[in-house]
Amino acid sequence: MSSPAQRSSPLPLLFLDVDGPLIPFGATAEELPDGYPTYGTRIDANPLLARLDPALGPSLLALPCELVWATTWTADANAWVAPRIGLPQLPVVAWPDPSEDGERERIHWKTRALVDHAAGRPFVWVDDEINAYDRTWVAAHHPGRALLHRVDPRFGLGPADFATLAAWLSGPRPPHTGPPKALA
Repeated sequence: MSSPAQRSSPLPLLFLDVDGPLIPFGATAEELPDGYPTYGTRIDANPLLARLDPALGPSLLALPCELVWATTWTADANAWVAPRIGLPQLPVVAWPDPSEDGERERIHWKTRALVDHAAGRPFVWVDDEINAYDRTWVAAHHPGRALLHRVDPRFGLGPADFATLAAWLSGPRPPHTGPPKALA
């Protein structure tokens, strides 16, 4: 029996974090002397929402994938983020209760849940907290192709990130080949 993720679409999944990839933070005054650009009006509930670049939505929708929220914003991403960047309501990964297993293996707390949600489908994970341990764990435990793409949270998703994502998503679909040669 196949899972909902396997039945719903032949396209790869793209698991998308919000803080860092879509809402940049943490740049120094030297890196951004004029501060972060803002788009639209400031939202008192969360002033960082003004940093959401409306151009991100069309760029994400142009990728050949099924977008899925993979964020602590959970369903709030559909209420607060999606409309500001022109995304439709997206599926949301349901996070399990925290486990000590990930800490022992030094993997991010999201890693196991994303592999479970993918259920063997190829996927991209876009986040600012991905590390080499996550890449190694996914290569060993996920039978499909996977790209774990770390975004610099100081600048968020940019043209180089979109080029990498588009190339991977549009590229040939070789079989799973095991752990990556270089852990970066």
